[in-house]
Amino acid sequence: MKISVIGAGYLGATHAICMASLGHEVVVVDIDSEKIAQLAGGALPFFEPGLTELLKKVGESKSITFTTEIAAISESAIHFLCLGTPQASGQLGADLTTLNKAFAATIDVAPEGSVVVGKSTVPVGTAERLAAELQESQKSLTLNWNPEFLREGHAVADTLEPNRIVIGANQESDTALLSDFYRSVAPNAPQFITNFATAELVKVAANAFLATKISFINAMSEVADVTGADVSLLADAIGIDDRIGRKFLGAGIGFGGGCLPKDIRAFLARADELGLGDSLQFLREFDLINQRARTRAVALALKELGDPRGKKVAVLGAAFKPESDDVRDSPALEIAETLATLGANVVVTDPRALENAQVKVPDLGYSESITEALRGADLVMHLTEWSEYRELDPLEVKKVVKNPIIFDGRNVLDVESWRKAGWKLLALGRTL
Repeated sequence: MKISVIGAGYLGATHAICMASLGHEVVVVDIDSEKIAQLAGGALPFFEPGLTELLKKVGESKSITFTTEIAAISESAIHFLCLGTPQASGQLGADLTTLNKAFAATIDVAPEGSVVVGKSTVPVGTAERLAAELQESQKSLTLNWNPEFLREGHAVADTLEPNRIVIGANQESDTALLSDFYRSVAPNAPQFITNFATAELVKVAANAFLATKISFINAMSEVADVTGADVSLLADAIGIDDRIGRKFLGAGIGFGGGCLPKDIRAFLARADELGLGDSLQFLREFDLINQRARTRAVALALKELGDPRGKKVAVLGAAFKPESDDVRDSPALEIAETLATLGANVVVTDPRALENAQVKVPDLGYSESITEALRGADLVMHLTEWSEYRELDPLEVKKVVKNPIIFDGRNVLDVESWRKAGWKLLALGRTL
């Protein structure tokens, strides 16, 4: 099938490349000519495991085209809108400017009878508004809303083998083409055909629930710090209950990235607009708990360092999570920046995110070499759980640092092996 993807960012590029790998003829449109040229040349503007290989494959098969011309979508049957909806400057709500412009441009040139599909994460009510605009245009087009559920680091599998498909529309008959399309992509994935509001809410509600679990266990880690309990064992014990589950009960420095934080804040902003602010007040507190985890990590580091001025702190990790180069709202980078502001000599290393980190926080020290980052360190801060760091030999690492003290911000290091090697371990919510 001929399809188009408007927006060549993380979501758009991933969706387009994966659909092309299945044999669909895909046109990708973006106003960023540099990004388009990079993709056309076989390179990704971000890191995602397995996606570069797919891009090369579909490039060789000529099943994908990258362009800045919106007119190129004129023969497509389905048009996927994959635009960013970042947090608006100085506000909690989402900035829909780019999405609105792309929608207007798309319906202007889309062929009669085709389907426009929103995949962006938006405040509830957005699709209904766009549907009204579509009706006013008097064009014979259909609007569907189809939220994405990609996990950075697992986006290829999540796209090709989704665990559910959600399609929202004004009436069920409007979803026929997109539903059939997805049955060819993922025949075993359950489909949920809903109205617009439900489709929009599924995404933000899922993110809010995940954030709730993370924030809950981080709140428990604060209690554990005061009482002497071990939050990791607590998580194991409550997580074995299948009504709760162990996933997303990893206590530590909290969540970050380009989705969870901004989606929660946008959800809160929309709730206030709907007069439901009190109903979602708990999310506001969870956002504060998440931010407080970063403050607690800095406080623990300062307790160990004393006066931080002139002390070297080696930070393992800049990305908000492993298998990603995304540093948006990264807890690791914020902690590193705070310690540097207080006078510490901070050197950050990361397997993939150094370039993005340097752009965002240029005043920190950076090193591609783990050994050089660690050399002479008064304190090591393990803040992103890359396998490269979890697999470090504590005896070898001890040879290059000044003081064998490590803060495990993700509670994933093998405590006994580091202890036996002579290290002092620090963590939130644990007595080590």
